Amino acid sequence: MRNPRRRRAFAAVGVLVVVLAVAGTFVGRRLWKPHYRPSLASGERYGIDVSHYQGVIDWQAVAADGITFAYIKATEAGSTVDETFASNWSLARSAGIEVGAYHFFTLCRDGTDQAANFLRTVPLTEASLPPAVDLEFPNNCSDRPAPATVQHELRVFLDEVEDATGQPVLLYVEDAFDDVYGIRSAFDGRTWQRSLFERPADERWAVWQCSDVADVDGVHDGVDLNVMQPDFGSGAETG
Repeated sequence: MRNPRRRRAFAAVGVLVVVLAVAGTFVGRRLWKPHYRPSLASGERYGIDVSHYQGVIDWQAVAADGITFAYIKATEAGSTVDETFASNWSLARSAGIEVGAYHFFTLCRDGTDQAANFLRTVPLTEASLPPAVDLEFPNNCSDRPAPATVQHELRVFLDEVEDATGQPVLLYVEDAFDDVYGIRSAFDGRTWQRSLFERPADERWAVWQCSDVADVDGVHDGVDLNVMQPDFGSGAETG
């Protein structure tokens, strides 16, 4: 007969091996993710997006780390201006990085007020990149208007910003937000797609957020890393 103690010992060793393998995979992923940078297709390039959450940024170091563009949070709702926008905008441009501004769209204010806040804050003649709007539930207000209302107010925002800038607004749409409000199907604009650590299946993207924990020189903590298509950005056709 086989020794039951030996069988139990082999079983225990097997469980331990599985546990160690799972733990090793988890630790390995945590160590690997900050250093992830996808291979670039011809003409693609790396960028980051930032707000006051990143604190003080050394933009010269960012530029030296292969980052060529940045989307910088400018405004939120009808009156909020990101406290680091002016300094980030100026210092990024001085470092030779192409800049674009984005607005966090709230469900609690109408589109006209939000467009006015954005347009009076951003130095439009200095922008290298088309403006962008951030549409997501986290950190938004508790109001949940009807989809038709949200689409109307967003259209007002887009019309006013596009009339003032002469450029289509880039749409960053959280999946959960889109599930409720149907933004991607209602609007034809180019999209800024979040697809962490793998290329988006939808090839219509202009900008791809490929990481939210990237290690970039000059930024103190993990930051959003993006890839831009070669047909988008300064001097490119954006329609």
